[in-house]
Amino acid sequence: MYLLIPAAGMGKRMGSDRNKLLLTLHGKPLLTWTLLAAMESRAIIWIGIMAQPEDFEDIREIITAINALKPVQIIQGGETRQKSVYNGLQALPEGAETVLIHDGARCLATPELFDRCAAALATCQGFIAAIPVKDTIKIVDSKGWIEDTPDRSRLWAAQTPQGFQVKLLKECHEQGRKLAWEVTDDAALLEKCGFPVKIVVGEETNLKITTRGDLAIAEYILSQRL
Repeated sequence: MYLLIPAAGMGKRMGSDRNKLLLTLHGKPLLTWTLLAAMESRAIIWIGIMAQPEDFEDIREIITAINALKPVQIIQGGETRQKSVYNGLQALPEGAETVLIHDGARCLATPELFDRCAAALATCQGFIAAIPVKDTIKIVDSKGWIEDTPDRSRLWAAQTPQGFQVKLLKECHEQGRKLAWEVTDDAALLEKCGFPVKIVVGEETNLKITTRGDLAIAEYILSQRL
């Protein structure tokens, strides 16, 4: 299984002027924890990291520090996550048939989640890790008035990894570029192209580090694990 990690963004919502994946969690960069889990996965054999050139040296140091035993390639990232993943797909080794895409900011994903997700691609062309929504969700208009309360039993919160057949995902990305679609995850491209996407149960602790509060929660979760 091949793994692509979009890591080309900035930590603006963190109040940071640098790539948030270089911020530290328990003394190690966020990206380090993501890579360590990927290294422990039995299914993953190759890793590509899409990043901006100014972060290449820091990422090389991270790869060296963990003594990576699997091939790790740094790939030029794009202006958006969608463009970064497109670049990553073009850089996959020849013969890659399936791929996992995992946001580096979800640095608490476990090796078991990676392996479970990899196995799911034997039964579908595309999937996303997700968890059932616990809160009641409200649909609100631009003025702050509630318009609707959807049935919570059918709502899931999307996570990563997301996994796909490489050939199909490339085709959907090309269609997205042709029609100027802008999406926030790769599953949305398959949905727009009319292909079914399956749910694989994710992990409650697989949170995305977006704010300083998320970082504090991640510190606690990691402390319990360690």
